[in-house]
Amino acid sequence: MSPLPITLLDDTLCFPAVTQALQEPDGLLAFGGDLSPERLLSAYRQGIFPWYNEGEPILWWSPDPRTVLFPNQLKVSRSLGKSLRNKVIEISFNQSFNAVIQACSEPRPGQNGTWINSAMIEAYAQLHKLGHAHSVEVWQQGQLIGGLYGIHIGQVFFGESMFSRQSDASKIALVHLVRYFNQGELELIDCQVGSAHLSRLGASVIPRSRFIQYLEQYC
Repeated sequence: MSPLPITLLDDTLCFPAVTQALQEPDGLLAFGGDLSPERLLSAYRQGIFPWYNEGEPILWWSPDPRTVLFPNQLKVSRSLGKSLRNKVIEISFNQSFNAVIQACSEPRPGQNGTWINSAMIEAYAQLHKLGHAHSVEVWQQGQLIGGLYGIHIGQVFFGESMFSRQSDASKIALVHLVRYFNQGELELIDCQVGSAHLSRLGASVIPRSRFIQYLEQYC
């Protein structure tokens, strides 16, 4: 089997141009390197993120098209609005980052494993300590029932993962993430890869080239 035509990263923080990413699998750009804060932040600013399974080399991706959410296009359904008004629910920010990422790393129903492995958890916990990675926590009667985490650079929030232990909990976290920022402080939420769940919340799909333009403007 011939090797994949993707770049092996070296000790520098340089990435190949995202236009070199494969179409199949969609967006695979490079492999190797490390998960140092400097490399991760450089990657996000260029529209690149790591995603790989335990035991694999680090794989770096930049899919085309890209799924994003513009904060002013967030859709709150009637049922979600009712959940948001639940007085039993409490919201916090950056109070339990490690608990959120650990919950996000738990395998989903029907899945045998998770891409949020121990090395990823350690790397993003370090980014959190440095003030770059953030979490939203949703609580009910002292129990963590939902949340999300991601990277904040400039006016862009790069969403990494979210979880729910009760209906609408991750959606509530996303709504409060948008509400947390004042007008103009957050222009774009990167959702990476689309889903029906995100579409119902107002996420849209844009060409990677336009996404990169937004990063150049807002990061």
